[in-house]
Amino acid sequence: MNGFSIFMDQDLTPQTVKYIEQMAQAGFEGIFTSLNLPEDDATKYEARLMALGELAQQNELALMVDISGPALKRSGLELEQMKQFGVTGLRADDELELTMIAKLSHEFTIGLNASTITANDIITLTKAGADFTRLEAWHNYYPRPETGLAKNYFCEQNAFLRAHGLKINAFIAGDKNLRYPLYQGLPTLEKQRYLDPLVAWVELKNLGVTGVYLGDPGLEANTLERLKVYFDRQVITLRIKPEIPLCLQVMGEHENRRDVAELVIRSANARKHVLTQIVPENTHPRSRGSLTIDNCKYGRYIGEVQLVKQDLPADPKVNVLGNVSAYYLGLLEYIGSGQKFRLVEE
Repeated sequence: MNGFSIFMDQDLTPQTVKYIEQMAQAGFEGIFTSLNLPEDDATKYEARLMALGELAQQNELALMVDISGPALKRSGLELEQMKQFGVTGLRADDELELTMIAKLSHEFTIGLNASTITANDIITLTKAGADFTRLEAWHNYYPRPETGLAKNYFCEQNAFLRAHGLKINAFIAGDKNLRYPLYQGLPTLEKQRYLDPLVAWVELKNLGVTGVYLGDPGLEANTLERLKVYFDRQVITLRIKPEIPLCLQVMGEHENRRDVAELVIRSANARKHVLTQIVPENTHPRSRGSLTIDNCKYGRYIGEVQLVKQDLPADPKVNVLGNVSAYYLGLLEYIGSGQKFRLVEE
């Protein structure tokens, strides 16, 4: 599931309503929110959750709420009320008893704390009659820089979770309207804190994460558009900084050849569309992320379009057209056999 976060520190504004509608139209399927933030005014939660739940239902979005025993008491909300408001899932804090979680699993999708659940907890939930078809594992997000999870630990824990049949959810940081009070992103993995959201999204999916949620409450328009293309057609978008005018002629959609090359990504069909002679120009060394085209000196390879995966020397037979913007370089490793990718001008 693809999801995003809406926080209840303020009443829903027209801008937030529009944002929710845009996210739903882009292919997002769920909203995450929290009753578990001590800086919020808990007396406002009931009205705000009711409004958010109504919007979620209108846009056919699941609604997962982070809760704890103390947070429920502070808010004054009853679980039955939350169900009426359109809440479909509860991300359960460690303070909730496992027997209570087992009982709630017959009413809601339950998100267990992915980082702390143990084999003994699984045994206890089984004995308590939990509905495992409605149990999922949810990692935290980490507002403070340097405290996000290590990738190795994340992968090891996920292997344990998958072995017990649990779907795994994790967060990535946004690139607009970052969450207060630190404004440093809300990722699960520390290494992803300042990554392009599409890079982070694709990486988590490749690590076997079932549900990826945007932690921060905002995305830049071009990021949302690139994610929509990925959701709709599994096409990876790369933004290119042109160096020579010919670069603009190869913008558009390409597909990596199925016989994957070690050092470059080869467009499967670019040579079929060569209509003019390509003379040598801009034949300087090719850094990682260079977009290149073979010139007339390469004979029948003329017009071959490539993306360079690691630094290569200059070749008088290869023109450098431009470069993948540094922010998006991480996407190169996910363009595998037959993967479609789209080149757009930066």
